[in-house]
Amino acid sequence: MQESTQHDRVLTGARLVLAGEVIHGSVRLQHGCITAIDAWSSRSPCAIDLQGDYLVPGLVELHTDSHERHVMPRPGVHQPAWSAVLAHDAEIAAAGITTVFDAIGIGDPYRRGFRGRDQSAMLAVLDTLDEAGVLRADHRLHLRCELPADNALELFAPYAGHHRLGLMSLMDHTPGQRQWSDLARARLYFTEKKGWSHAQFDQELALQQDPRSERALRASANRQAFVAQARRLGVALASHDDTTVAHVEEAHRLGVSICEFPTTLEAARHAHGLGLLTLGGAPNLLRGHSHAGNVPVSALVEAGVLGALSSDYVPASLLAATWALACDGHGGPADPQRLPRALAQASRAPARAVGLSDRGEIALGLRADLVRVREIAGQPVVLGVWRGGRRVA
Repeated sequence: MQESTQHDRVLTGARLVLAGEVIHGSVRLQHGCITAIDAWSSRSPCAIDLQGDYLVPGLVELHTDSHERHVMPRPGVHQPAWSAVLAHDAEIAAAGITTVFDAIGIGDPYRRGFRGRDQSAMLAVLDTLDEAGVLRADHRLHLRCELPADNALELFAPYAGHHRLGLMSLMDHTPGQRQWSDLARARLYFTEKKGWSHAQFDQELALQQDPRSERALRASANRQAFVAQARRLGVALASHDDTTVAHVEEAHRLGVSICEFPTTLEAARHAHGLGLLTLGGAPNLLRGHSHAGNVPVSALVEAGVLGALSSDYVPASLLAATWALACDGHGGPADPQRLPRALAQASRAPARAVGLSDRGEIALGLRADLVRVREIAGQPVVLGVWRGGRRVA
């Protein structure tokens, strides 16, 4: 399926979205890297004519639940790791994502959900497919560590030190915490979607709000343990669903560098001021609001504190959201003056946040991770994807 990277390849006749401008021209790919960028069309008979389409950097996704969705496409229905990985990989590549941090939930405080089970079978599948040269995207791991879960450290063990591990996040999805600080909304979610009784909700809330409870003490101990693991392994650390200034201050003290999906503008502003990369959800931006009632990502854009975008649970939303930013939310064709900055929030910014300096933009010497995009009715459509110079979609 994948082509050799050992010979020259020229992509020409494209609108190249560089770091600070859009130019008409060509790029030369050699041995997986970009070796030339020219502001003219190539006359080489081997050049691939992109017919005026955009050529943009391969997108870098830090947090996607896509893999979990393919493993469990329906509640209680589990697919084999092999087919789940292949389906997830294909969807990611088709969305123009060339580097993906597969988000894997580690622990469930209630031992009832999918994330309370060992999912590490995917590691061998990824390695086997990678060795065979058939993975379309570069797959890394983002371990979402659920702090109140009594089995979180146990489930983390198979991933510790694995070469794909590049990001860890600290989470607490229990009632009354962070995203679920609004108790009325939390009650509705847990009783309607999770099937809890109101009595069970009240009981769980009481446990969570008691700082001396076993669960609260466990969350505190796990927080310190996972921070120590991230430091030992040299892995980037993110906080999740920060709601208050105090949450952000705590994250900063712990060495967190990414504030993912802050639930309030107050938290996002404070994170930005402390130098944390503020990661917003692309589906939120496209819809204009959060499905959970949190701050709209458009408010982060207006405040100048959005650092990067994530597709979260809709891979195709990542490219679409960059186009929305480049159109300033008014629809119509992307503004070439806005497009480089917008795309950087889905490529260069997330790559640098996790220490990947070899990708994320179209520049000499960087990896030839590229996406051909045709704009149709003001919307981006992926027509081709190259990872490391190889055509993969």
